[in-house]
Amino acid sequence: MLDATYYATVTLSTTGYGDITPVTAEARLINILLITPLRIMFLIVLIGTTLEALTARSREEFRIRRWRSRVRQHVIVCGYGTKGRSAIRSLIANGTPPDKIVVVDPEPRAIDEANSVGLTGIVGDAGRTEVLRRASVERARAVIVAANRDDAAVLITLTVRQLNPSVPITTSVREEENANLLRQSGADTVITTSATSGRLLGLSTDAPRVVAVVEDLVTGGQGLDLHQRTVTSSETGLGPRDLRDIVLSVTRGGRTLRFDDPLIGTLQPEDVLVVVKAHDAAKPNRPPTQPSSMQA
Repeated sequence: MLDATYYATVTLSTTGYGDITPVTAEARLINILLITPLRIMFLIVLIGTTLEALTARSREEFRIRRWRSRVRQHVIVCGYGTKGRSAIRSLIANGTPPDKIVVVDPEPRAIDEANSVGLTGIVGDAGRTEVLRRASVERARAVIVAANRDDAAVLITLTVRQLNPSVPITTSVREEENANLLRQSGADTVITTSATSGRLLGLSTDAPRVVAVVEDLVTGGQGLDLHQRTVTSSETGLGPRDLRDIVLSVTRGGRTLRFDDPLIGTLQPEDVLVVVKAHDAAKPNRPPTQPSSMQA
């Protein structure tokens, strides 16, 4: 009976018939009552973990496909460091809802932080084609490249421009000598962080209040804000100085003119203005949306 029970156990559990087999009755009894249940428990845990991982991956892929089918006209921010977080704060202050901002960063911890404030995060290298396609770069309205290294910024810019030839790309660069390289790579706007910081440092020596005003202008959501808008019907025919907002520049026919340029004359319907206006503190903030994270 013991032999029959032992062989039935190892046959049904498929965990026997090895090179080392119990021979004595005591050893076979221990195998039936202790070893075989432990083997079966191990198989259950192994199979359960595998099925859970496969189910979670399938569920994640389904959610990504559903998200990609809905997302349109969003802003992709490549890099969630100091520059990326500042860019996102400015976007939200200027009216971009958090659910229209997609963050791409190779660090899972950075993506977790982005998810915690209601953004959509994608873990992966923004210089890779499949990662940008997961972010639906083909349907994005703008891309911000806030990489920590200039070579990474060039690679990301080239990849974005290859996937979406018409999307506006704004990128930051540390070294001023690399700015032309980024423009040749397809960037529409290149911001030299080190040179800009150096100019503000030099300016602060003799004109500290000017630096304070500049910081106020570039910090959205408080004090004075910079805005770009088209001329309204009631402003057509007026001069730049006749407007309530302070006009800094007028773009007409692809050419940007300073506010004091005599070529401006009177404002025309297709003119695009860059103005300075006080921040509207009464403007309601959009509530944060449910965060979502994607692995790439």
